[in-house]
Amino acid sequence: MSITIVPVETARQWHDFHHLPFKLYRDDPHWVAPLLLERKFHFQAKHNPWFAHGRAAFFLAYDGTVPVGRITAQIDHLHLERYQDATGHFGFIEAIDDQAVFDALLKAAEDWLRGQGMKRAIGPVSFSLWDQPGLLVEGFDTPPSVMMNHHLPYYAGRILADGYTQAEDLIAYRYGPDAPTATLDKLLARAMRGGEVTLRNIRMDKEHFESEVALLLDIINDAWSDNWGYVPMTKAEIDDLAGILKVLLRPGDVAIAEYQGKPAAFAAIFPNLNEAIRDMNGRLFPFNIFKLLWRMKVTRPKTARMPMMGVRKSLQSSPVGAALALSVIRSVRDFNFSRGVVDSELSWILARNDRVRHVIEMVGGVPYKTYRLYEKAL
Repeated sequence: MSITIVPVETARQWHDFHHLPFKLYRDDPHWVAPLLLERKFHFQAKHNPWFAHGRAAFFLAYDGTVPVGRITAQIDHLHLERYQDATGHFGFIEAIDDQAVFDALLKAAEDWLRGQGMKRAIGPVSFSLWDQPGLLVEGFDTPPSVMMNHHLPYYAGRILADGYTQAEDLIAYRYGPDAPTATLDKLLARAMRGGEVTLRNIRMDKEHFESEVALLLDIINDAWSDNWGYVPMTKAEIDDLAGILKVLLRPGDVAIAEYQGKPAAFAAIFPNLNEAIRDMNGRLFPFNIFKLLWRMKVTRPKTARMPMMGVRKSLQSSPVGAALALSVIRSVRDFNFSRGVVDSELSWILARNDRVRHVIEMVGGVPYKTYRLYEKAL
């Protein structure tokens, strides 16, 4: 095998970049083909607000004229401003089961990062921790939920062989309708007794929606500010997310908890887009667009994912903080399960975040997938 690494520049190379996973995962029954149109937009600065504070390079590995691997290298200026740690990232790594291909891809990403003055590489990150971070290392036997990754089992060994070590693990929890509720009911009854904790749904009418989204951004940026690798969401990014929320979510999908009359926590649950697109092979047109609209708006997916939950930092270590978290999780869970959802995922949670993991396990969440981030000094 003669491996050549090239930067992705031409239309043909971009086609190879986006279509390579279809070749690699064609025999994996649990892989869900992404929507090709959405993936193309994700890599374009005019469509993805991440590029307002980040820059990236894109590489393909060829064996002759056959694409056999891909990778990105990227720098997030918000990360560098916050941490001053000369750390860049690699992401979107996909390759055949050949160490030489992984060696060449990772070297290309490392050389680019080194040329930009970086001293450490972390990955895979695609493009940020708000997107699809981590490499799947446990839980290959079920499909990924919306905005989560799926990988082939050999990837981890290939990355380790290139001198990377484990940086952090991210845990995904399964949270089904059969989760026990007795403990949760008791805790919530106690928390609500004094009237200091109250619940409401997001207001999605034209008059209030923009201010409600700003409120969610304020809570999540405060709640997550001490998390490993945290970078605040920008207004452009939250506006982009707001567009998705407006289309996909119902008021009951977002619960806001107030403590002593002030918003202090929220949780949001998304319908599992991956369930709706699983048989589309990445194509929206000409007819799948109508299937997708019907499945997302009328029949609705039977699975869901809770990607965002936060409690203001000042309350996180208190019993009130636990009650706030429990109340918003319970609210969006009950709303969805009462309307036909049969399974849900809570993700992602840092493996070392014992406090949040304890809350989730207290209400019956079971860890079922692990995603790993790796690091290497350059």
